[in-house]
Amino acid sequence: MQAVVRSTIDSFDREQWNALDGCGVPFLAHEFLGALERARCVGPESGWMPSYVALVDERGLAAATPAFTKAHSYGEFVFDFAWAQAYARAGRQYYPKLVLATPFTPATGPRLLLRQDARSPAMRARLIEAIADRARAAGCSSVHALFISDGDRAAFADAGWLLRRDCQFHWRNRNYASFDEYLAGFTAEKRKKARRERRRIVELGITFDTWLGGKLDDARLDRVFALHRDTFLRHGHEPYLTREFFGVIAREMGDAIMVKAAILRGQTIAAAIFFRSHDALYGRYWGASADYHSLHFEACYHQGIEYCIAEGLQRFEPGTQGEHKVSRGFEPQLTWSAHYIADARFRAAIGDYLEREADAVDSYAAEVQRHVPYR
Repeated sequence: MQAVVRSTIDSFDREQWNALDGCGVPFLAHEFLGALERARCVGPESGWMPSYVALVDERGLAAATPAFTKAHSYGEFVFDFAWAQAYARAGRQYYPKLVLATPFTPATGPRLLLRQDARSPAMRARLIEAIADRARAAGCSSVHALFISDGDRAAFADAGWLLRRDCQFHWRNRNYASFDEYLAGFTAEKRKKARRERRRIVELGITFDTWLGGKLDDARLDRVFALHRDTFLRHGHEPYLTREFFGVIAREMGDAIMVKAAILRGQTIAAAIFFRSHDALYGRYWGASADYHSLHFEACYHQGIEYCIAEGLQRFEPGTQGEHKVSRGFEPQLTWSAHYIADARFRAAIGDYLEREADAVDSYAAEVQRHVPYR
């Protein structure tokens, strides 16, 4: 068994990579990671330098992780800016660091990707050791595995990494037969508000089309990207993902990408961009040409839930933040990251901070749970 580090996903055979356990999550697929590279969303310009760590044997790829060397902390959604500042005050270098994640994607999934016949605690431990070795060889202060699965969390904990929790809001499909059956589980007040919210869209004359990857021709992609880009520009910066990226994804990943297009008088006035796996929907980006009452909630949440019910998807992750999601049926869900801190003194200080932060996160999630709309 040999540990290797590669600077491009194309260094790995596509079929072997996609056969690794966990690559059914669209953001871990060879095609997705390759699109990020080819569209220059990662690389020197973005500060996300691909540094894939893998274990290979006589059969080929046995285990791997999506790893990126970074000199900043942007685009991660697990915030460690205060840690970097503490290093600076102590006269130490926090960057470079190594990040195990899909860039710009706060979606939970495995980070220790194993070939089916290599799935074992020992193989996970060996891959974690190879990751730490890579970090030390590259002079990294730390390694950060973001939005990790439960299985990976246990493996990182066994290896002595620090665990950190945060809270998102996810929707669970309780085998609903229809959206009306789903709303029937709400309290009367919350059900009335949800129906009124959806009725406003109908009264405006807005309808929705569903465009899977195969239907995203250049004209539609141009319109969807323009709406998406405008949302970022309103916040003062360009989007992380380029028009070229979405074109590659539509061609190579097909129905893994889905757009809910809002149509008014024949024009696409808004679009919500989703990705899907065999059992989950992931809300990612949205944009609108004007401010229409309740349109954001309909496009990004109600339409997504309705799609999950129709398709039998069991989980809907709409992204980070947003307590406004709770009244629309999303419930607090803890998310996890794992952190290897090379310096023993900083590791102790950060560990103490994470213990105190954990209590606050747990209390917050418990408080929010009391406000979900279900009876």
